Amino acid sequence: MAGARVAVVGGGVAGLTAAHRLRRELGPEADIVVLDQADRLGGKLRTVELAGCGYDLGAEAFLARRPEVPRLAAELGLTDELVNPSSASAALRAGGARTRLPAEAVMGIPASAESARHVLSEAGVRAMHAESALEPLRMEGADVSVGRLLRERVGDEVVERLVEPLLGGVYAGTADALGLRATVPSLAAALDAGAESITAAVRAALPTPAPDQQSKPPVFGAFRSGYRTLIDRLSERSSARVRLGLPVRSLERSDGGWRLRVGSATGAELLDVDAVVLAVPAPSARRLLSDVVPAAAEGMGTVELASTVVVGMALPPGTELPDASGVLVARGETHSDGTPFTAKAFTLSDRKWPHLRGSGGEVLLRASVGRGDAAELRVDDDELLRRVRADLAELTGVRAEPVDTAVARWGGGLPQYGVGHLDTVAGIEEAVAGVPGLALAGATLHGVGVPACVATGEAAATEITDHLLARGPVRGGKLGAWRA
Repeated sequence: MAGARVAVVGGGVAGLTAAHRLRRELGPEADIVVLDQADRLGGKLRTVELAGCGYDLGAEAFLARRPEVPRLAAELGLTDELVNPSSASAALRAGGARTRLPAEAVMGIPASAESARHVLSEAGVRAMHAESALEPLRMEGADVSVGRLLRERVGDEVVERLVEPLLGGVYAGTADALGLRATVPSLAAALDAGAESITAAVRAALPTPAPDQQSKPPVFGAFRSGYRTLIDRLSERSSARVRLGLPVRSLERSDGGWRLRVGSATGAELLDVDAVVLAVPAPSARRLLSDVVPAAAEGMGTVELASTVVVGMALPPGTELPDASGVLVARGETHSDGTPFTAKAFTLSDRKWPHLRGSGGEVLLRASVGRGDAAELRVDDDELLRRVRADLAELTGVRAEPVDTAVARWGGGLPQYGVGHLDTVAGIEEAVAGVPGLALAGATLHGVGVPACVATGEAAATEITDHLLARGPVRGGKLGAWRA
């Protein structure tokens, strides 16, 4: 495909994966440009230096049972960089006390009332038992809010003490606004298969236990030096032209290909290409698609976003942390004086990831803030740090003064998979499929985790490659030919 010209809009992991795959498929002569309005690559993956250690303040891990990231790491020569967490498990602050998550649960939803008795009040246990007297549950292909379904079937406490800490960690939103089929698909599948109650569906959805002689495979993985290792290698292997700090203002069809208007409103440059991959958040995708694929733009406009903040802290060497991988905080929990918690979770990296230590032995951890309430994120960094330190002291007793800190704010960083999200995405993809030379990727589509984003980047690259191969020889020229 000598002379093929492709623009990838969005320099996150989905866009960079697409650029890498396009380079492999189209060869060294193809012109590939990656455009991002930010001043760095990586999107919501960000590795900072914290006490001399590469430390992630975006996503910190990936689901190891999905094959995309290990496969991509092997392709990039990064297998030796992959690490797994320790066997430490997370603690839970619920009902005013520190406890543990139920041993048998799906996204925090317990398999029985008895397995959650240590987390729920007596009223909460009775609410779970009461499900047996309800009519059998029939989904019949419909979608429903996770919170609404669970509140009606097993009570409010299951939602607020168990489900919210886990779903809120993934989506930074509320269970009441998230759709079951997109966020807890295993439970939806069990209900579709005939389970007539929530507890029966959870039991059906639980993974098959490993034989006694086999240890459980790790659930999560990470990169030893942070996700920057992956981002840097993807950029290097793609050999793409990287243009940062440049918003893409418009997208239109032009002479069998595409024309992008890039840069400032008064001095925009024009870029003509044969194909485009859009790997940007829903609001940007809606704006760029509004004229060329109105139906897809309309679907993108229905996807809401939530914001979150991650605070990294390095504590003095020798600081003792609890024997847990982290602490999840249930919705509505307060300090002993009645002050609400600011953090929704702490990751005790020193316990969870044995390789993570500051260059001088500093103890590293991170706090996550954001449950869908924008007001709690408006405080400045100093006040936010004060609040999460107070939370840490209340939850763990650790009061050591940090020797280094870092704050990453992710405004509108996480798409909310609301009720009917799968149908929305299907409609978006169907509309775009009818437009040659255009493909979508990113967290809006089929999952907010890194493996899902990698998968969408690979799929988008395949769509573009198939299109270019089908249309035959492409126009000559280089992407460097920018016009005012």
